[in-house]
Amino acid sequence: MSSTKNVIKDNYNMMLLNDYLRVKIKEAGYSGVDISKTPTGTRVALHVTRPGIVIGRKGTGIRDLTEILAKNFGLKNPQLSVVEIDRPELSASVMCNRLASHIERGTAFRRATMWTLKQIMENGAMGVQITCSGKLRGDRSSFEKHTAGILPRAGHHAEVIVNEDIAHVETPMGLIGIRIRIARKDKVVPEFELRDKATIKQKKAAPKVEEKEEEEEKEIVITEEIAEEIVAKELEKKKPRTETEQILFEAEQMKGLETLEEVEEKLK
Repeated sequence: MSSTKNVIKDNYNMMLLNDYLRVKIKEAGYSGVDISKTPTGTRVALHVTRPGIVIGRKGTGIRDLTEILAKNFGLKNPQLSVVEIDRPELSASVMCNRLASHIERGTAFRRATMWTLKQIMENGAMGVQITCSGKLRGDRSSFEKHTAGILPRAGHHAEVIVNEDIAHVETPMGLIGIRIRIARKDKVVPEFELRDKATIKQKKAAPKVEEKEEEEEKEIVITEEIAEEIVAKELEKKKPRTETEQILFEAEQMKGLETLEEVEEKLK
């Protein structure tokens, strides 16, 4: 078999594996998989939001998954590892699955889209673009784009900074496609960080009077951070265990979100 056919076969198997894992470990908040071949076998790193669901009790879940990957996908001696995602709201795959679940449950696509957009930007994204296409509101197919922040569209910066994924939802009206593109600040190339260094130099050269004011401001910030930590601990106690619980939790919070249509009706 030629090298071209090998590349096509590997990419096809990777696509099938990705689709299988998206459904199999959906409750764990599946984000992606990294596969690397070694002399002893194949290393498979699963990126999820809730590793405990993948591992299972006494490792039963990960053992069953290892057998399936070896039998159905032809991976030689697969060695699985589970990597926890720190901020799932900045993962395009996770947010695609959540948005698809909201629409599948019957939530209006605009309300679900605005909620997802808000969650992504509040968690520190540089920019986001959400595209929904299909039979959204009638018999004719259409598409809508919702954008916030700064999002590189092309070039090297777009390849490095932007994380993109696509999901599909089956509705009574037909199939709806969802594409989310997220630009992350932590992946910005060094050229864009020069401004931050310049501001640091200006602060060092500032007079002592301003330094005292900054110290007073720092004291206020510390108290706010302590308050935020307390709130974060309280939220962790109520943290959903699975993605289904997360969807139900967000659906309750989403009821208080005002859409553009509701705002227009109030202005009339």
